Amino acid sequence: MSQHLPQEGVSVGIDVAKNHLDVNFAPTREPLRLANDRDGYTELMARLSSMDVRIIVLEATGGYERDLVVELAAAGLPVVVVNPRQVRDFARATGRLAKTDQIDAAVLADFGLAIQPPLRPLPDEQTLQMREKLARRRQLVQMIVAERNRLHRARAATVRRSIEAVLELLQTQLRQVDDELDQAIRQSPVWQEKVKLLQSVPGIGPQTALMLLFCLVELGLCSRQRIAALVGVAPMNNDSGQFRGRRTIRAGRAELRCCLYMATLAAIRRNPKIRRHYEKLVAAGKPKKLALVACMRKLLTILNAIVRDGKPWQTAPATT
Repeated sequence: MSQHLPQEGVSVGIDVAKNHLDVNFAPTREPLRLANDRDGYTELMARLSSMDVRIIVLEATGGYERDLVVELAAAGLPVVVVNPRQVRDFARATGRLAKTDQIDAAVLADFGLAIQPPLRPLPDEQTLQMREKLARRRQLVQMIVAERNRLHRARAATVRRSIEAVLELLQTQLRQVDDELDQAIRQSPVWQEKVKLLQSVPGIGPQTALMLLFCLVELGLCSRQRIAALVGVAPMNNDSGQFRGRRTIRAGRAELRCCLYMATLAAIRRNPKIRRHYEKLVAAGKPKKLALVACMRKLLTILNAIVRDGKPWQTAPATT
């Protein structure tokens, strides 16, 4: 659930690299470079403790920002991690085309001051570890598919044996990751209950439930419009004057959207409510792709309501 930001105070932008942090403050425009390590975090905290901080903005940088975000959140500071694409669009809109670490930090500070992105719940360490395991599982599945395709085309016996050996190793590692995920869920009654609620919906399998649980921590805490926007299945207008363009979807969390897409294909076959919705749209002349996206949005709305209310599918939850 998003929180309101204070109207006064300093906006802090932090550009995170592997070895250092570039920090900037708006509106004072004061640059600062620190090491991306424990000493750097301590110095940054001491600096921020003397300020009236409105918001701290970082970009998602593939994990380099994780430890710093945890430290800032643990200190009770208002920190938000934003999509790099949003920040680059903001930089271009304000005429800043050059790109350096310090410029990026200044852009982030200005972005926080001008846009005031909402604060969202940050995942805890256990959730972050589960995300890593899910990401590793996806990588292993992709590698298994690639090796199977190579095996199908291979003719030389030595090449086939090599591919089969790699496949055996990958499949062993996949089973290990699945066992770790299953064990972690069994050890948490809260996670168990949420997975059970999500899987009560026809079309939602174990892996989709885990993706929703750990990669969409806002599920059950947001309105249906907000949750659709976070995943990237909310239709965007494209109108100008009397022109009415096609509605499109964009942005959002791509990997989660792909997972929801596959779940919706299953739901159209197995879930009567989603199937009726799809058939109604197609019968009304809507393109099948558009109808599928609408069903993705409806399925997500149902899941959001189920987690919000703590009631399984069988109780026919409200979808508002």
